[in-house]
Amino acid sequence: MNAFRYALNASTLFPFRLTLPEQIRVAAKAGYEGIEFWMRDVDAYVEAGGTLAELRRCAADEGVAFANAIAFWKWADLDEKERAGGMELAVREAETLAELGCPSAAAPPFGTVEGVSLERVAACYGELAGRLRPIGVDPLLEFWGRAKALSRLEEAIYVADTSGVADARLLLDPFHMYTGGSSTEALAALDGRRIGIVHVNDYPANPPRETIQDRDRCFPGEGIFEGERFAAGLRDTGYRGFLSLELFIPDFGGRTAVEVASRGLEAVKRVYGAQ
Repeated sequence: MNAFRYALNASTLFPFRLTLPEQIRVAAKAGYEGIEFWMRDVDAYVEAGGTLAELRRCAADEGVAFANAIAFWKWADLDEKERAGGMELAVREAETLAELGCPSAAAPPFGTVEGVSLERVAACYGELAGRLRPIGVDPLLEFWGRAKALSRLEEAIYVADTSGVADARLLLDPFHMYTGGSSTEALAALDGRRIGIVHVNDYPANPPRETIQDRDRCFPGEGIFEGERFAAGLRDTGYRGFLSLELFIPDFGGRTAVEVASRGLEAVKRVYGAQ
């Protein structure tokens, strides 16, 4: 039996311009257990006349779990007015997520964070978790490789440890580990229960680390990332949650959404499925 569960991050399907129900059906047809959706697609569906109840029913009918949500809140912004607005947006969107039955959302260092100390980031994260967890949504602390604060796994661990949040959980992503210079060995400092979700992807040797972009990500096993070693490290922590395929490839050369999703699942299982 494999240690992990598999989810499809909706970013992988962006070139197909699908609605959220269509994304859910693609994930189901390709064989994923979960979907990691973007809040903007929830908003678009509701603005077009759909309801949250319909989305929840669609996922249930297809047997696909809402694994996590991708959101952008300025919860640690340098500007206090922006930060306050980010917190209020987080609360509103968490209420939506709770209605959908989605247990968590990404909390990356979105906004202006240059000049914000890690101690301040930790305090802000503590406030964010304190406001969202009572609603039923866990903000997963995410680091971005090129962020001006919170750019490395080691920093995320420090922020989580000093935030005062009990069992604070992280979102891991190989691409951001690469661009920010995180160490795979830092995984050893984590208990798997402190990992909320793991994005999976790969990256080529060129463009180089200094200029590589999200669009350059590739399917697991097709780049230079040591995915098997990373998978072993995850298993050693005891993590048994979702691996979510997150790509930003702009064009799949005529392949259908289901073909792309299926290819992705095969790649993830090939790299991460070995025991």
